[in-house]
Amino acid sequence: MKTPANDFKRRLAAGEPLDGLWVSLASPIAAEAVSLLGFDWMLFDTEHCPIDLAQVQPLLQAAATGTASAVLRPAWNDKVLIKRALDMGAQTLLIPFVQSPEEAAEAVAATRYPPDGIRGVAGATRASRYGQASDYFAQADSQIAVLVQVETRAAMDRLEDIAAVPGVDGVFIGPSDLAASYGHLGNPGHPEMQAVLEQAVQRLQAVGKPAGILATNAADAKRYRGWGYAFVAGAVDLGLLIGGAKALLAEMRD
Repeated sequence: MKTPANDFKRRLAAGEPLDGLWVSLASPIAAEAVSLLGFDWMLFDTEHCPIDLAQVQPLLQAAATGTASAVLRPAWNDKVLIKRALDMGAQTLLIPFVQSPEEAAEAVAATRYPPDGIRGVAGATRASRYGQASDYFAQADSQIAVLVQVETRAAMDRLEDIAAVPGVDGVFIGPSDLAASYGHLGNPGHPEMQAVLEQAVQRLQAVGKPAGILATNAADAKRYRGWGYAFVAGAVDLGLLIGGAKALLAEMRD
């Protein structure tokens, strides 16, 4: 038995546009259902959503049914959280609130086995097919993708340096926190912020690093894609549920 290849990492490096969905519901049923719809990737968020690490593995197992690559956001840039997420079989991690090249390097090191990093060694985990993937230790480092999240003005000032850290496969621009950092809390659509988001992808393209972002609707997703963002989440699952339910109720009462 062989270690699974990281299709998200391969396609991102090849320059393919990747359409994603942000997942906040702690439901394996919902995860399995949306994994079948044709999205290129789906992100499981444990930073802002009520999803504990114990709930992550069932979500990953459910998502493996479909064709969408799973991306996991740990709650923090923490070597213990990262180690546990990797042992559960996550191959692509989005590390939040990376402020400097040094913090980006720490995130990468947490995903790599010694001597290249500090990841702890475990045997019969889901990542190694419960010990059945005989090549896991030889392949693990090369099949892990690290995405770092830049979401403050201070981090934006060091964007190119963060992107240049070896082992960083992509940079995700967090529009909501970034807007707050610029004084536009709750308004990432502000003209100043839209200009910042467009400049960010241009800066990343100039250094050859794929950029990602979260939109809340198809129109924003298309605009970000037009600017050059490589991996774009078009919406949050809970937002789609609430929006669909509200529209239905309004139509029923019309």
